[in-house]
Amino acid sequence: MKNLLLKYMTRFTPLNEADQQTILDEILVEAYKKGTVLLRQGDVPAKCYFVLKGCVRQYSVDEGGKEITSNFYTEEQAISMFVHPKPSEYAFMCLEDSCLVVGDLYTEEEMYRKHRQLELMTRKMIEESFGQMQEEFAAFIASTPEERFKSMLRNRPQLIDRVPQHQLASFLGLTPESLSRIKKRVQSS
Repeated sequence: MKNLLLKYMTRFTPLNEADQQTILDEILVEAYKKGTVLLRQGDVPAKCYFVLKGCVRQYSVDEGGKEITSNFYTEEQAISMFVHPKPSEYAFMCLEDSCLVVGDLYTEEEMYRKHRQLELMTRKMIEESFGQMQEEFAAFIASTPEERFKSMLRNRPQLIDRVPQHQLASFLGLTPESLSRIKKRVQSS
């Protein structure tokens, strides 16, 4: 699994072999079973994650008890949970058996001091991810439900087979019944 991480890391910054090995030795990679809750809504996060393999759902539960899915994280996506040390508005749960790089808020600064290239790589990753999120959000707001579904098929087609339909519907801002109708229309055209 660490080879996948190395491939991803070298996409953002050149690392010599010694630095690569040192970073790989210090990074924690853990396996999580399907259904594992990484963070509960209301808990204060102390970790961040990077998905090497698997799928993690980000969601919240509203005052009426309804779950609202806001994102899915799959391979080569970072899950940054701590912008401020305050209770999280979201919960994060593994939808599949997953292999994740685990970052600790308290040791991150030390890693950056020791490995300047790691800090540069992380910044580039965050910039790329943030830009992509902004584009997706703007498109989501301006699109019809069918356009949102088609966009998801173009950009993240693997979600259709990996995510329960009711969660996918919530992510797209639809009811499961509306999603079913849209899927039938799109598949028949």
